[in-house]
Amino acid sequence: MGLIAPLSGGVSSIGLGIRNSAQVAVDQANEQCRVKGYRLVLQAEDDQANPQVGAQAASKLASSPGVVGVVGTFNSSVAQSVQPVLATKKIVQISPGNTNPALTKGEDLANPKRQFASYFRTCTTDAFQGPHAADYLVGKAGKKKIAVITDGKTYGVGIAREFIKQARKLGARIVTQETLGEKETDFAGALGKVKTATPDAIYYGGEFPAAGPLSKQAAEMALNVPLMGGDGIFDPKYIELGGKQGDLATSIGAPTETQPTAKDFLAAYNQKKYTDAYGGFGAFSYDAANVIITSLANTLGANGAWDESQRDAMRDHVQNYKGNGATGEVAFDEFGDSTNKVLTVYGVDNGKWTVVETGSFAGS
Repeated sequence: MGLIAPLSGGVSSIGLGIRNSAQVAVDQANEQCRVKGYRLVLQAEDDQANPQVGAQAASKLASSPGVVGVVGTFNSSVAQSVQPVLATKKIVQISPGNTNPALTKGEDLANPKRQFASYFRTCTTDAFQGPHAADYLVGKAGKKKIAVITDGKTYGVGIAREFIKQARKLGARIVTQETLGEKETDFAGALGKVKTATPDAIYYGGEFPAAGPLSKQAAEMALNVPLMGGDGIFDPKYIELGGKQGDLATSIGAPTETQPTAKDFLAAYNQKKYTDAYGGFGAFSYDAANVIITSLANTLGANGAWDESQRDAMRDHVQNYKGNGATGEVAFDEFGDSTNKVLTVYGVDNGKWTVVETGSFAGS
């Protein structure tokens, strides 16, 4: 089994949690002899959160006839490069963290068309996460003047776009929209424009390596309003890098620790004593790996032998998969998207992320 994730670089804390969680599933499968006659091995490739590096990793995995499926990627921008490479060889790909809706439905969401029959994800998408954030920030927290900042990348732009649509529908005004440079570390220019617009909240589309310092610099400029983002900022490192009291984030699923079905995963992960936490995506990676393992066992049957000709059957077993995982019920719709639409709003309180509320986007 292959895995593609950012194992080094700025978001490696997330990638390592994804890798470790998939390894837990593989180790359990081997201990339980879930795939008769086979010992599974996880081949983890580092995409460095870089689309070009991700494509190279996908090509390396696709060249091996023994790769039965791939867990990954985390970054939606990397997925855009990885999807076609794996699809050419009909290799099942299940992402625990890609949330951009276009990866499954194409850019025209009003007329969705499945992009790759071999691509699936265990996480819900920004078509739900962005609006869910707006429902909370505008509808419940009462923020009506919002500045939107993005990092310009696929994930950040996509989730911000969905947030803006719902925020406006709820009566909020987007007072300014700014884009940060890829290697920018001094955000005074963008924040100066934001401060002039006098918002009562900032929504950030991007990841924690920039979001934490952005929040810190906003506070230093006496821009004392909450910053909210998506699952890309939901990481302890966001707070370490400057995320402040009252900042908010949405993340996919219910908190892992509260899920009755996650007890086995949590116990197994903790027993491994990994240096890196499973994080916000570990349970989704664990479930993705288990979907691949179960589907492989069903494809091979009692005495089957694996070869590349079985990848169509493997894909069909994944498509029809239904089961209970660490994240709750696991299944896929006709686009390969997760049927689990649960999301959680978290807030920074006394230096830690705490649960504000858990629920599903109601489509208001």
